[in-house]
Amino acid sequence: MTQGRVKILFPNEIPLHTTTISVRIGDINYGGHLGNDALLSILHEARVQMLAASGFTELNAGGNSLIMADVMIAYRGEAFYGDKLRVDIFSTNITSRSFDLLYRVSTERSGIAVEIAHAKTGMVCFDYTLRKTAPMTSVLKDFLSADLQQSEHFNNP
Repeated sequence: MTQGRVKILFPNEIPLHTTTISVRIGDINYGGHLGNDALLSILHEARVQMLAASGFTELNAGGNSLIMADVMIAYRGEAFYGDKLRVDIFSTNITSRSFDLLYRVSTERSGIAVEIAHAKTGMVCFDYTLRKTAPMTSVLKDFLSADLQQSEHFNNP
């Protein structure tokens, strides 16, 4: 039995966070384009920037520490040295202990947006002292729900 390719569906909300990250020479692989490992690092950087913009870190995101439980990446195009990647981040599937972050990665060439990748990271609230999952704080839940609230406000003025 064969499985289809990974497909990530983005919500209609405005992104929770948007950042721009340049492709560095060390991000390029033997194929002359952005390597798989480098893209995962770029996703991590975008997530850390998103948290930092709200005064959070991965060890203290509104009272929760975070750990990545899974990742999916669907490549849509190539990125090259010097490309400025736009990373839009959305939150979805918020539960009492976990949530997903969706990443839409694109660049612009000759005035045209070019999709590079779609990705998802499954994030879990984690207590590093006890080495087990932890309940999500209301502060983190409110932060993750901000894009939903902004979208409702934007769509219903």
